[in-house]
Amino acid sequence: MRISGLLSILLLAVSPHLALADTPVVSVSSVDIAKYSGKWFEIASFPMFFQRNCIADTTAEYSAAPDGNIRVHNRCRTTSGFDEAKGEASVVDGSGNSRLKVWFFWPFKADYWIIGLDPDYRWAVVGNPNRKYLWLLSRTPQIPADQLKAALSSASAQGYDISKLHYTRQTGFCGDNNDSKDLCEK
Repeated sequence: MRISGLLSILLLAVSPHLALADTPVVSVSSVDIAKYSGKWFEIASFPMFFQRNCIADTTAEYSAAPDGNIRVHNRCRTTSGFDEAKGEASVVDGSGNSRLKVWFFWPFKADYWIIGLDPDYRWAVVGNPNRKYLWLLSRTPQIPADQLKAALSSASAQGYDISKLHYTRQTGFCGDNNDSKDLCEK
């Protein structure tokens, strides 16, 4: 009797997450690519394999490419300096600019869906439709508690298990107004 009662409680606690995980991920209705462009700081993520050596200061920068695509420049601090990856993204037709295909090594493309976005573009939540990857991004190295709560809520409402997030250390050492900026360019 005790085991069945415990199993019932456990099932009730896990059921909402399981139910959400069975529903399709939905991207936001539209994104202004010009407003989205620029530098973003990674606050937390379900890290990808290529991020395995990152220890801090992960950023992503987006800019317009001459061919209409979007340039992608990812960067992070490692134990030996900085690691960088440069790629491109294209907007998925009919997505309101909220779904992109990103590639760093042709011909391999990955889904990049903006699933949560602050109205003032202060934070964004990016995932993929199978919920394997998730990034919480902010325009600043640290995010205020109320904005973090809103961003996390947008991810959990889509069935992402936010307990699996790895929070990124942002030292602020290499900010735009840093007098020792040349030390950041190792």
